[in-house]
Amino acid sequence: MSEDAEQQAEEIEVLKSIYEGDENFKQVDATTYQYKYIEGDKSFVLEIKWGPTYPTEKPKCNLEIFYNQHLLPSVKEKILTIVDAEAEQWVGCAMTYTLFECLKEKVAEILSEQTEEAVVARVEKIAIDDQTESKKPEKKEQLTKAQKRRAWDRAEIGRAGEKPRGWDWVDIVKHLSQAPHQPSS
Repeated sequence: MSEDAEQQAEEIEVLKSIYEGDENFKQVDATTYQYKYIEGDKSFVLEIKWGPTYPTEKPKCNLEIFYNQHLLPSVKEKILTIVDAEAEQWVGCAMTYTLFECLKEKVAEILSEQTEEAVVARVEKIAIDDQTESKKPEKKEQLTKAQKRRAWDRAEIGRAGEKPRGWDWVDIVKHLSQAPHQPSS
């Protein structure tokens, strides 16, 4: 077992003991951990994923989670900058707990930029874009059985699909009026 793997196994035990009973902490798998930060009615989730050579390399920090859709890009950038700067100091050491804790101290400051007006404006822009893009094709009018029956009757075709008697008869009077009259001698 490599030194990195030993340090990872040790850190897993430490994280489990520290965050036992903390509803905001979640172990997604053996190398992925999430922590939910809450400040008033605002919140976000930070995900930290270890690489195979962690802790000798920085872990990957991710905010592109469905829960974080409401976060403004500037707020996400600020969070990642803070975590990246902190991780840089701790390369070679177990740092997941340290990274989670460094953000806990700055949650109020970070989320102060996350104003509701900005979120509402962003959501309205998305809604407007969706309306302009999705034009559904118009549906063909659905007729009831009675409407279909009446349409067939108007088309001079009976219910059995037969045409009425004499539909192709030539009007004799009309025909004779068109032919020139020749007197017999």
